[in-house]
Amino acid sequence: MQQKKAYLVLEDGMIFEGYSFGAENESLGEAVFNTSLSGYQEVLTDPSYCGQIVAMTYPMIGNYGINDEDVESSKVQVAGFVVKEYSKTYSNFRATKSLSQYLVENGIAAIEGIDTRKLTRHIRDKGAMRGGIFFSLE
Repeated sequence: MQQKKAYLVLEDGMIFEGYSFGAENESLGEAVFNTSLSGYQEVLTDPSYCGQIVAMTYPMIGNYGINDEDVESSKVQVAGFVVKEYSKTYSNFRATKSLSQYLVENGIAAIEGIDTRKLTRHIRDKGAMRGGIFFSLE
């Protein structure tokens, strides 16, 4: 199965191209970054990220899947999720589903293949700004 092209577009005109791995619905929010080495499920459900498009700086996300215990609230709070590399294979005895399944079930747009180091430096230097995740019509 071929992944659909996706784009993270920032309000200052910067565009990052990648591929969808979550729900394929357009998403708008404040673009921010998180430097955690683990805990992506907690980030997704943390109310402090409500309405934000969160970029994870750790290079591989999704390798331990999703479980029912590691949530910070009753729902996913982020507006969108951005990673360098999404791990399609997950391995954790508590996992009940993949990160991609979780994002699709919750209607959260997600994009992989983004140079998150470049994005993080851009946000750090320019400040948090509005952004959107959009999908190719092809």
